[in-house]
Amino acid sequence: MKTIVLLCISNIFMTFAWYGHLKYPDKPIILVIFASWGIALFEYIFQVPANRIGAERFSAAQLKIIQEVITLVVFSIFSVLYLKQEFKWNYLVAFSLMVGAVFFIFKF
Repeated sequence: MKTIVLLCISNIFMTFAWYGHLKYPDKPIILVIFASWGIALFEYIFQVPANRIGAERFSAAQLKIIQEVITLVVFSIFSVLYLKQEFKWNYLVAFSLMVGAVFFIFKF
């Protein structure tokens, strides 16, 4: 459970680092780059221990698929609440396919 919690926190920081600046298109790109790097530092502070702890229980492929599913969930919430973008039906289809990937990576 520690791995999942740490990956969730990491992905929140990652999402803000990668996409938070889209809300401020008028800001200079160099400022956006340095702000994103600063935020990404916190992403790594949580992501590295998450993968170290997770590697004791999960394979690298399992860790990756867990991270991808968390990323999609965090990004969906972020895009709707922070960026005020619409959640479309095809996103739900994509999530369903990711759930299928989780099934296959853990069951076979």
